[in-house]
Amino acid sequence: MINDLWYKNAVVYCLSVETFMDANGDGCGDFEGLTRRLDYLHGLGITTLWLMPFQTSPGRDDGYDVSDYYNVDPRFGTLGDFVEFTHAASQRGMRVLIDLVVNHTSDQHPWFQAARKDPDSPYRDWYVWADKKPANAGEGMVFPGVQKSTWSFDKVAKCWYFHRFYDFQPDLNTSNRHVQAEILKIMGFWTQLGVSGFRMDAVPFVISRKGADVARPAPQYDMLREFRELLQWRQGQAIIIGEANVLPRINMQYFGDEGERIHMMFNFHVNQHLFYALASGDSRPLVKALEATRPRPATSQWGLFLRNHDELDLGRLTAAQREQVFAAFAPDKHMQLYDRGIRRRLAPMLGSDRRRLELAYSLLLTLPGTPVLRYGDEIGMGDDLSLPERNCARTPMQWSTEPHAGFTAAGKPVRPVISGGAYGYEHVNVAAQRRDPDSLLNWTERALRMRQEIPEVSWGSFKVLPQAKSSVLVMRYDWRNNFVLFVHNLVADPLEIELAAGTIGEGGEHLINLLSEDHSEAEASGRHCILLEPYGYRWFRVGGLDYLLKRSEV
Repeated sequence: MINDLWYKNAVVYCLSVETFMDANGDGCGDFEGLTRRLDYLHGLGITTLWLMPFQTSPGRDDGYDVSDYYNVDPRFGTLGDFVEFTHAASQRGMRVLIDLVVNHTSDQHPWFQAARKDPDSPYRDWYVWADKKPANAGEGMVFPGVQKSTWSFDKVAKCWYFHRFYDFQPDLNTSNRHVQAEILKIMGFWTQLGVSGFRMDAVPFVISRKGADVARPAPQYDMLREFRELLQWRQGQAIIIGEANVLPRINMQYFGDEGERIHMMFNFHVNQHLFYALASGDSRPLVKALEATRPRPATSQWGLFLRNHDELDLGRLTAAQREQVFAAFAPDKHMQLYDRGIRRRLAPMLGSDRRRLELAYSLLLTLPGTPVLRYGDEIGMGDDLSLPERNCARTPMQWSTEPHAGFTAAGKPVRPVISGGAYGYEHVNVAAQRRDPDSLLNWTERALRMRQEIPEVSWGSFKVLPQAKSSVLVMRYDWRNNFVLFVHNLVADPLEIELAAGTIGEGGEHLINLLSEDHSEAEASGRHCILLEPYGYRWFRVGGLDYLLKRSEV
């Protein structure tokens, strides 16, 4: 079966089963609760669900410390509940992606327990060991300021083991062919249960060589081709989207020159420069980031996002740019994390300014790639900065004004629900926004529906049209002789811009507004004069009715 590239025009919604909806009243979200909310997600315009880890886990790192790759954590239900969920999603035309966390396991995983107890165990070489503490143990931590070393001593094994992340997450020796074969089995298992693909966690670490004697880990890119080949054989339409925060010049190594490796990657480079643009009102670094990440195979795609379940990593910005973003969106030190990022949700970062929220989502939906939304952002959920590290942005979904936001009937939810204040569930919830035609939720639904009707963004090529004001971003997409135009004002001042009809494309005299009745007709001079309100945006289809009718007759 040939992949039909469905992911090119998808709308992805990321959620944690644990904090989305509790059906059995034990305070923890579950698959039965998620299944009950599928109609809400379908109505919102979501085509693909991405589930954070739900496999059996001690839960010390929000499920990213997996202790059984072939089961559902009992807190969330059973494998039967999972299959009922994937079936219900399929009935609604929705696909399911799940996290594939194979850089490391929990230290409670039977593989690690067997490896540490017996040096002759076949699982010993599934992990990375050293007889002496390596000299570089204080380098390469993923969580600086929280994590002190990448090597820890195991008293049972009487030697040191490698962990790029927390010390309770020993790294798998992914260079071991037996480990690679096991990863393929894991992927095959879940595709048989209705999964359409995987968000592969920490891809650069998965494919790198590991060991005490490895000074400069060499990436093994062909592993990605093997993972993809298995999916094409087992389930031709399944995909891999990689979490790889790498420099643009390395992107093609992950996609493959012919697109033979992973199908999608998250565009961290554009994400960071997008937030710099929102903070500074300067579109020029964002344009450079877009150009730097333009090269990719025709079958490959970027995943675009604003906020996700991790911190907003600003490590690719210059020091001055990073400080400007901090000053705008995380001025207090406790809002920052790991000396490189911001741990807040989107709405508090933007002061819950409806104009800026719409601007941010308009950019998300019109920059080149597939948009990925974070649960709760469609209603402007806030964060709880009293919770440690990244947990502040992982609070339960706010459904209604019922106790615990309608998330659970239990006396105590698995994580505190945001209550009181501007972002409390008493004010920010799905039920209230459903009844308000002007709510952020209803605006998001309309925007997502329209985005699905603009395949040019997903399939076409883009061009940034130059503007005298760097605070304005104008982008045109071309696909099959169709043109769309997007205009964004990044600052709080109203601006008037001029666009020459000849630079827009065939039919450029007529600009049809896709979100309102505010169309634009070129003046006698052949130029459009467009007044943009503070943080204003426009989505235009190029060509009026006469032009479209003329094309249909050709």
